[in-house]
Amino acid sequence: MPPTNHFNMPRASTRRPPWPVYQFGFGNEFTSEAIQGALPPHNNPKRCPYGLYAEQISGTAFTMPRHKNRRTWTYRIRPSAAQENVFPDTQLATLLTEPDHVTPERLRWGPIPVTNPQEGPHTFVEGLITIAGAGDPADRNGLAIYTYTANKSMINCCFSSSDGDMLIVPEKGTFRFQTELGDLVVPPGHIVVIPRGIRFAVKFFDQESPGSTIYDGAARGYVLEVYSGSFELPNLGPIGANGLANPRDFRYPTASFDDKTVEYLSITKYQGGIFKCRLFSSPFDVVAWHGNYAPFAYDLSLFCPMNSVRFDHPDPSIFTVLTVPGPIEGLAVADFVIFPPRWSSQENTFRLPYFHRNCMSEYMGVIFGAYEAKDSQRFGPGCSTLHAAMAPHGPDAASFKRYMRSLADTPTRSSSNELAFMFETSKMLKLTDFAMTTEYRDTSYPSCWNGLEGKFEPNMR
Repeated sequence: MPPTNHFNMPRASTRRPPWPVYQFGFGNEFTSEAIQGALPPHNNPKRCPYGLYAEQISGTAFTMPRHKNRRTWTYRIRPSAAQENVFPDTQLATLLTEPDHVTPERLRWGPIPVTNPQEGPHTFVEGLITIAGAGDPADRNGLAIYTYTANKSMINCCFSSSDGDMLIVPEKGTFRFQTELGDLVVPPGHIVVIPRGIRFAVKFFDQESPGSTIYDGAARGYVLEVYSGSFELPNLGPIGANGLANPRDFRYPTASFDDKTVEYLSITKYQGGIFKCRLFSSPFDVVAWHGNYAPFAYDLSLFCPMNSVRFDHPDPSIFTVLTVPGPIEGLAVADFVIFPPRWSSQENTFRLPYFHRNCMSEYMGVIFGAYEAKDSQRFGPGCSTLHAAMAPHGPDAASFKRYMRSLADTPTRSSSNELAFMFETSKMLKLTDFAMTTEYRDTSYPSCWNGLEGKFEPNMR
């Protein structure tokens, strides 16, 4: 079934292509087989059906509590161990860059053209650019933030990260993520999470020729990689049993195997380094699988937002889609938050996001339209901002004055074609050389608050 399109954004085509078949339910225990009978009656039989190999992929330690244990058994044509020696790859310079710049300055970047960072064709992996990070993947502590551009599909090439789970937010271009466990089609307005160690290839999904794997296009987006823990649904507390991102709406792949015997390039990220090796057959040869460790996608327009219906502007945590809990309860390693279309009906309330100094670091981006508290000409799709821990921020002067001129206190609805997001983290982030020196950095950003002059009148209430 095709992903839904509740944001009223135009599709690339009015034709309905053959979308993959999905399974649904966040964190469920799934079973899937591309050929009937390929799934054996127990995990590791002496002889698997159809001459397949049994291989387990463990996402957590064997002895993790059962409700947190993540693993999947795959039944594949060849075991993953059948690969050549691994060698370092130093060509992906923008991905290898270590964040080492420290600044509390408020930062903004414009959209990176799809032709960058490299002149000519480049794939998703070749277009990944490290922006910021904290911690060390060797200690399984911290995270990294990337942007990407792409104009070429990954053909006979796959990528995986041993460092952590990757949450990918497309802003432009519809991708088909070919993974070991099956395919996920992910357009803008949707997200995909690829768990640690799962191999995948990113290919453009051609609406006109959906069977094509060499269709080139233009893509851009954002990535959050977490080194510790994994993405979970946030606790709902007094909200109750329903609301925000509902488990039923998360879609998982079904087995779909590729038995090509051509040479493949396997690229792996390990402790921040990039390594490569040759395979002599497709890594996407899983004929059947069962388990709960798998990639998944989610349509952000299915998010059920909560809001105040009487007074005051609630904290943005009410818009949390996914969270990575930290060792201290309530202090997340990372939260993925969106600012979706919604009604605002608060009385006698400044309804824009309030002025704020936050102990957390906030990285924001725009997927569709604009963000309500920023100048849409300077902060549109493909743009991003970073407000470091305790850096003062809030509505820019133009947005503040525009809102204060409005006299009505009636309910208002934000546009269906506007969608922004935030990666929020308890970590203090360092910046890469690219982030600090790129021509796409808007060094005038702090001046957007200059027009907020003092209006204090001690004799007037």
